[in-house]
Amino acid sequence: MPAVSKCYVASAKRTAYDVGKMATAKNLGVGLAPSPLSIGGLALTGHALLAPMAGVTDPTMRRIASRLGASATVSEMVTAAGVARGDRETSMRLARAGEGPRVIQIAAREPEEMAAAARSAEAAGADWIDINMGCPCKRVTGGLAGAALMRDLDQAARLISAAREAICVPLSVKMRLGWDDSNRNAADLAQRAEAEGAAMITVHGRTRQQFYSGRADWRAIAAVKASVRIPVIANGDCAGEDDAAEMIEKSRADGVMIGRAAMGQPWIVGDIAHFLKTGKRRAPPTAAQRAEIAREHLEGLVRSMGASAGLRHARKHLAAYVDRLGRPTESNARRALVTTDSIDEAGRLTERIFLMGHFTEQGAAA
Repeated sequence: MPAVSKCYVASAKRTAYDVGKMATAKNLGVGLAPSPLSIGGLALTGHALLAPMAGVTDPTMRRIASRLGASATVSEMVTAAGVARGDRETSMRLARAGEGPRVIQIAAREPEEMAAAARSAEAAGADWIDINMGCPCKRVTGGLAGAALMRDLDQAARLISAAREAICVPLSVKMRLGWDDSNRNAADLAQRAEAEGAAMITVHGRTRQQFYSGRADWRAIAAVKASVRIPVIANGDCAGEDDAAEMIEKSRADGVMIGRAAMGQPWIVGDIAHFLKTGKRRAPPTAAQRAEIAREHLEGLVRSMGASAGLRHARKHLAAYVDRLGRPTESNARRALVTTDSIDEAGRLTERIFLMGHFTEQGAAA
């Protein structure tokens, strides 16, 4: 029997995930209205999620992505130690972002730490807890957490069991294909996660040793999907609607998770969700709409982090918004935007870059 808490069992009985009603991969992306994706009884609006990215998917970005149609957004990873300390950065990452489900991702090495962090996240209002078993960075794997757990499946199972027993909300696990090409054990870990009560698996189609090099292997995710009955989400190198359709076809996954492609265009997650549901593409935002979203992101960061820290954090986002314009930008203006220490100047430069000269040679609005 899976190690699940009594409250989770009661919830699962009321709204169990119906495998028989799952959409087949061929239905996704052609507008045949696939069955809603459900995570442990928590129904999502679609099949495209925003990935957790440390230092990137801040609450404001997640709020924007949620408002623009993302089916769910996952917090930046929080460590069990950070949750225990209750530091400001961790508290910010635990904050609600948007109207969608509040998903908190946790990294830990010891079951007791995982259980305590999961309880704290649930108490803070999390609707769903995700365990990080895929982060490749040395700071995390050096502490024997993240992707390092794919080298110790017994410990990974203990962590999942500890979290599952500690909380009443759904639990998911994010992993990679394995530690390296000689140890692609994602299917084994997925089976153990399901047995311990996980309600969803997300697989990044690379090994830890690849980091972010090469191309994600979407076909390899199909072996994970075939090994479990719970939903599987494919992650890695999804840059748009066509990629999403191909990912679903090759991986046989139930949905996709978008990471780096959402920088500078957080609406892309909603675009993909809309496409997978209807088979139709949404019109891209105009330059004026992009400018408004960029300003919203800047202002949200300043409110949550303070003027100085918020502006510093916003620089990489502002640069990404500019770079996603798809047209030449005056280099001096871009440089000034990502180096200014004035919030007012950042606003003026955003206006200048996005709106000045936003007419094409034919005179139509870009």
